Amino acid sequence: MNAVNYDAEGDKIIRSFNGNRPRLLLHACCAPCSSACLERLYRHFDITVLFYNPNIEDEEYAKRKRELIRFLGETGWAKIIDCDRDKDKFYAAVKGYESCPEGGKRCEKCFYLRLEKTAQTAREKNFDYFCTTLTISPLKDAKLINKIGAEMSEKYGVSWLFSDFKKKNGYLRSVELSREHSLYRQNYCGCVFSLNDLKKRGADDIMD
Repeated sequence: MNAVNYDAEGDKIIRSFNGNRPRLLLHACCAPCSSACLERLYRHFDITVLFYNPNIEDEEYAKRKRELIRFLGETGWAKIIDCDRDKDKFYAAVKGYESCPEGGKRCEKCFYLRLEKTAQTAREKNFDYFCTTLTISPLKDAKLINKIGAEMSEKYGVSWLFSDFKKKNGYLRSVELSREHSLYRQNYCGCVFSLNDLKKRGADDIMD
């Protein structure tokens, strides 16, 4: 069976708009990942970014949020919704999976937590679509992320925008935009478990 091209599926949805601009709630983990995603989407949607990342530790959380707000101010590509940190919800969600390798069950639980919050917020605030920047990372499983997004779409009754933003050199474009805007780029997802894994294997140039 051929793998689904989630990038093409997203493009198909966008082509159906016929010039209309639906409201999109875009979950974002950081400014660098947001950059290339927003560059592709802002012409087609009225976008609001949701910074909901209870997995990210204190100092890192503040730094990423500050950079994202600065980037959105410089480009004008989207508005932003900040929300409660929910740090305890993250630790409850991944309880028992702390020692799982990066990309394993712990990450899946984290994806569920963040995408459910995004879908719930999209319904409460009457957005037409919701999506996430997470698929721009070469280290993230686009198939899994889109599966979870589709599940949350069915649960909350808001349309999911399929994506695989790493396609069409999306990740490389995010690197270019980060340089252009002097964005802080991290090389781990933000949680303490990912940071510990990074320290064990040594520095990695690829950003999560």
